[in-house]
Amino acid sequence: MIKKMGYRWNLRKLIADRDMFQTSDLVPLLAKRGVSLSREQVFRLVTQPPQRLSMDTLAALCDILDCQPNDLIKVQVVNQEVRKSAGGETPGPLPAARRTAIRRPAGL
Repeated sequence: MIKKMGYRWNLRKLIADRDMFQTSDLVPLLAKRGVSLSREQVFRLVTQPPQRLSMDTLAALCDILDCQPNDLIKVQVVNQEVRKSAGGETPGPLPAARRTAIRRPAGL
């Protein structure tokens, strides 16, 4: 049996605990620590669990929030077990959910 692992990203909670409610508040704080991210990148970093995160960014966030990496990232078991198929191969991961944007034609 194979365990499927995931994680919970707690950045939004940690910044709120420190009375920072605008994601743009992080932009200059990160820049002071040598991490140059746009407002949009910081917004995504706060609102969505990152798939990749540089160690520089992680270290800067820990310094800004006076926390440790395990305060930002909580590892958890997603499925208790993933069974192998009869052929001995493990099934592939499910496709990631995608956010859909509805665009209306101009003038409507």
